[in-house]
Amino acid sequence: MYVTSTSSSRPAVGVVLVIGSCLSLPFGAAIAAQLFPALGAWGVTSLRIGIAALILLVIVRPRTRGWSRQQWLAAVLFGVSLAGMNGFFYSGIERVPLGPAVAIEFLGPLILAAVLTRRLMDGVWVAVALIGMGLLGLDGMLGGEPLDLLGVVFILIAAAFWVFYIRMSAKVGESIPGSGGLVVGLLVASVLLLPVGIPTVAAVDGDMMLLLLAFLTAVLSSVIPYSFELAALRRLPQRVFGVLLSLEPAFATLAGWLVLGQSATPLKLAAVALVVAASVGTALGVRREKRRVDGKSGPDGPPAVFTGTIPIVPN
Repeated sequence: MYVTSTSSSRPAVGVVLVIGSCLSLPFGAAIAAQLFPALGAWGVTSLRIGIAALILLVIVRPRTRGWSRQQWLAAVLFGVSLAGMNGFFYSGIERVPLGPAVAIEFLGPLILAAVLTRRLMDGVWVAVALIGMGLLGLDGMLGGEPLDLLGVVFILIAAAFWVFYIRMSAKVGESIPGSGGLVVGLLVASVLLLPVGIPTVAAVDGDMMLLLLAFLTAVLSSVIPYSFELAALRRLPQRVFGVLLSLEPAFATLAGWLVLGQSATPLKLAAVALVVAASVGTALGVRREKRRVDGKSGPDGPPAVFTGTIPIVPN
């Protein structure tokens, strides 16, 4: 079955949405880091996702009546991916410097992009992005302090959950209209994180500054990125989405330099240049592919690897 593409599903819109997500995340992470000493990694994850779920529940008010079993399953598994991805990443960055941690976690979506790619240039851009990720990780490792092994394990688990998140985001975007799937997914993640969330609420104990920081973290690190990414996955192939997310560590490096005063070394700048080059190259490639798909005529229609702009990957 093929879904007819409309003007609202142009790849350029998806690219803008991913960039918006990548801009929002570094500032949310900077705020979240200030909460770690008081609430811990899993506590911050629970509070952040819980607040984000409540915000979107009020705004969206999802209509779940009439959902099929497949739609519920997709939303629930999406929530599982959200809880695991965020909790293990925050646990990892308690032990591993942020630069290497982000580079390690990005192995997940970049490997997914490499697996899904079908054109030579797609593979080239994935390789360029991987080199950029490697340079970002190398820059963090040059401090001389060895990486904490348990922290690396946590980040690798988060990377696996990130791949799961990308796949389930695509399924939710394909099967559930609007943002209802996102809201239900966040609610599921909140329930899963409830065992660590209850002590966190007690630790906040009416501290308005902690609540404000948690609210800002929820908006910048959950509401905006997940809403934008879910919308982007309706407009972009998963492999393109995976490479465009490489912009996130690039913007994180820039935010660290501008906001946190972290030095931008030549190695970091080279990594940023490679990542941006890969992202731009991939974006231009998907525009050309979209034109070819839209221009293809005949009874066979567009290539069978797509439903709309979301690739179907054989199980």
